Amino acid sequence: MRWANFLHIYQPANQMDDIFDRVVNESYRPLFKSLKDNPKTRITLNINAILAEQFVERGYQDIIDDIKLVASRGQIEFTDTAKYHPLLPFLDEFEVRRQITLNRETNKKIFGSVYKPTGFFPPEMAYAPFLAPILESMGYKWVIIDEIAFNGRMNQVDTNTIYTIAGTKLNVFFRERNPSNLIMSALVRREQDFHELMGEEYKRKGYMVTGMDGETFGHHRPGLQKLLTGLLVSEDFEHVFLSELPDQIEKHQTVSPLVSTWASTEKDIEEGKQFLTWQDKNNALHNMEWELFHLALNTVRNFKGSARDIQTAREKLDVALASDHFFWASAKPWWSLEVIESGAWLLLDTMRSVPDIPEDILLKAEGIYHKIIATAFEWQRTGHIRKMYRHYKEHARIPFKDATVGKGEPWVYDAFIELMKNAMKEAANEENFERAILWRDAIWKLNTKNDIYDAMHAIDLLRKEVTNAQVLDMIGKYRREYERLSSGQPEQRGA
Repeated sequence: MRWANFLHIYQPANQMDDIFDRVVNESYRPLFKSLKDNPKTRITLNINAILAEQFVERGYQDIIDDIKLVASRGQIEFTDTAKYHPLLPFLDEFEVRRQITLNRETNKKIFGSVYKPTGFFPPEMAYAPFLAPILESMGYKWVIIDEIAFNGRMNQVDTNTIYTIAGTKLNVFFRERNPSNLIMSALVRREQDFHELMGEEYKRKGYMVTGMDGETFGHHRPGLQKLLTGLLVSEDFEHVFLSELPDQIEKHQTVSPLVSTWASTEKDIEEGKQFLTWQDKNNALHNMEWELFHLALNTVRNFKGSARDIQTAREKLDVALASDHFFWASAKPWWSLEVIESGAWLLLDTMRSVPDIPEDILLKAEGIYHKIIATAFEWQRTGHIRKMYRHYKEHARIPFKDATVGKGEPWVYDAFIELMKNAMKEAANEENFERAILWRDAIWKLNTKNDIYDAMHAIDLLRKEVTNAQVLDMIGKYRREYERLSSGQPEQRGA
């Protein structure tokens, strides 16, 4: 089977030194060393130019050299993106083109002739239809976005078809959540694992597109880099670049992707809340952040000063357009006082760099900045963040224990727990210890009702591993046992 694996790597412009150094040594160095040591491995790679620029400025020339080497050997297909990681659907065409041009020029300067992307990755896979003609006019041949953009539902993309965005010649590839999550959860090690866990879906595939943050491997999940390397060197797959697929797949079809991100859910699409993580109208911090964002954008755009002063303000604004502080103010579940303050400060500092800015405008900006900080600290101090997080978890998914035991069907719960224990023992016997640990942790999460925030629910994973007959047999066994032991007056049983 053809497999196109896409990785995205990025760090914000003002990332703290200790965190940056950790990510480099835990994720980036191992990734590119693995590519260098295994010349047959291939990936499609997005590297935001602000990260490449920091490699140079922070003295990581060895990583630049490794990237250039493996790219020159044909192991990397680059994509372009927006340099400072803004959400493109929230910008107008001028700013979109500027961010993309900055990314292209910076990476071209750093990586030289090996940097020749034909595809595009919008940060957070945030897509809106107005982007397609812009990307096509800038010379891109394809764009990668999430499968939810296909029609607002999951598992709808036909991977025996190449899709083109209606009204353009721009191909669109849809990142598949299921196989991407299987890799990130360390459940798969080979093609056979995909085959077993994806069931009938796997048999229908003409190609597979995965998309993940590169930092997942090693930094967020220690040890997972070894798994990725094992998959990339596997001869079970035909490893391809995304740009190669249109010539390899005969069937082509037009499609009109929906406004979405790779974090959007079906419910988000239905309710028109595709950007909830970055723009929640019920989140007072988001509202203030966006007010300051637009104030800074309009102030710099309308500035009529000297060329030098305009350039200074523009360069600060470019950095300040990054999406990070909105993400970390969502509290669903992401939260960081430091990032919230840093993002607000960058916007305020941008405005302060504009000479002769009207005093009322600057005072307004300073007022919004201080209100953002005061609100964030108040939420932290009063426990409001914990309440928001709990509310988010409660609405994300009903705990499996509540959906079974809580609804008078304890035998269903007990049956799935035993099936998981069996899967854990089987994995341990096969010395697949990562998988055994996964089932061990899944059992704990179900028992403690912490299963509601997993990217892929343990029950869904289990159903891919056991047959429906096995599930029904186990449920029947526990129901019969429950009925045999149940009293008509259970309160008389005693403790």
